[in-house]
Amino acid sequence: MPFAVYLLGLAIFAQGTSEFMLSGLVPGIARDLHVSIPAAGLLTSAFAAGMVVGAPLMAVLGLRWPRRNALLVFLVTFLLVHVVGAVTTSYGVLLVTRVVAALANAGFLAVAMATAIGMVAPNAKGRATAVLLGGITMACVAGVPGGAVLGEVWGWRSAFWAVSIALIPVIIAVLKSVPTDGPPACTDAGGDSGEPGEARHPSARHPSERRASERAELRSLRRPRLLVMLVLGALVNGATFCTFTYLAPLLTEVTGLESAWMPAMLALFGLGSFAGVTISGRIADVRPVRLLVIGGPALSLGWAALALVAGVPAAAFVLIFVQGTLSFAVGSTLISQALYAATGAPTLSGASATAALNVGATAGPWLGGLAIGAGFGYRSPLWVSALLVIAALLLAGGAALTGRRSARREGGNQVETDQALGAQ
Repeated sequence: MPFAVYLLGLAIFAQGTSEFMLSGLVPGIARDLHVSIPAAGLLTSAFAAGMVVGAPLMAVLGLRWPRRNALLVFLVTFLLVHVVGAVTTSYGVLLVTRVVAALANAGFLAVAMATAIGMVAPNAKGRATAVLLGGITMACVAGVPGGAVLGEVWGWRSAFWAVSIALIPVIIAVLKSVPTDGPPACTDAGGDSGEPGEARHPSARHPSERRASERAELRSLRRPRLLVMLVLGALVNGATFCTFTYLAPLLTEVTGLESAWMPAMLALFGLGSFAGVTISGRIADVRPVRLLVIGGPALSLGWAALALVAGVPAAAFVLIFVQGTLSFAVGSTLISQALYAATGAPTLSGASATAALNVGATAGPWLGGLAIGAGFGYRSPLWVSALLVIAALLLAGGAALTGRRSARREGGNQVETDQALGAQ
């Protein structure tokens, strides 16, 4: 695996820390900026919404630049808005910085995925995806608890400064290690830039060629298999964040743990998620169907089991780790399969995967909040998570059945054609 891929994973770790750390900083932000707790919580929603909207838009923008330049622009923007967020005394300004940070994060992740899968062998996309998503899981393991500790000791602003400082060496490393143009996004039929068939990066093309390339990528995103994989990824990620968002009240109110245990429990879930992407990286490229067929039902059963035994601390400890592992093993495999299905969209495939993940990350907590608000208690997000995975399993089964029927029809049509030709 090229060293630059690990650098991209490190950058995603820093950005993932920023995305998730607000869950432990909301009370301090509310007090300092004189807003309500729900208003401070809206900062998290603003980031997630910015990621959903920004992924395709920023990917199209990144398609027009050399990839190293695009990565650097997104990283520097992310750093600068965190500096602004660390010094502002205005809630409105902080809200704007979260949206801009989300746009930069979405653009970086989309271009990083395209860069990473283009730097590895065609049959290693699963491993490359696992390295990048490993940055997100490490944010859960170390970044989020670390941000909570910084917020407790030095205030919420210190967590913003920490993200800004962590990005400085990453920017320098990307500048020195990522190839200037990254891998070519497509191949020309010829032209004035070289021999026929020479590949060129989109930024080197005439604007009309770039527009044609963008339209071709958009057409590739309509493939049924790709769309199914993206919806499955959104459902599984929605299940993951439906429970993860409400893990603290579940453990304090249902399991009966002290709040001091929360950083350790978040880290335990993060360790499981890191194990999950590691497993996915080893299996997703060679046995993805087996992993999904076994991991999908196990994931749904695990959420239901955790809902039933959440009042037993020992069982909750084990299942939190197991569910972190299964969630990210299945989710990472689905995203890598989406990238395999989007060979005609080398840049927008990463954007579509990013958008799918964040649709899930936005919808899951919302659905879990509805269940709690309806009076079903803090176990209810676990049941919602189980239902979301069941929906994914039903969709996958229906898509597989439809694919088999279509293949049989095509096979039957081919036999009839062969017989007709033979009769002639």
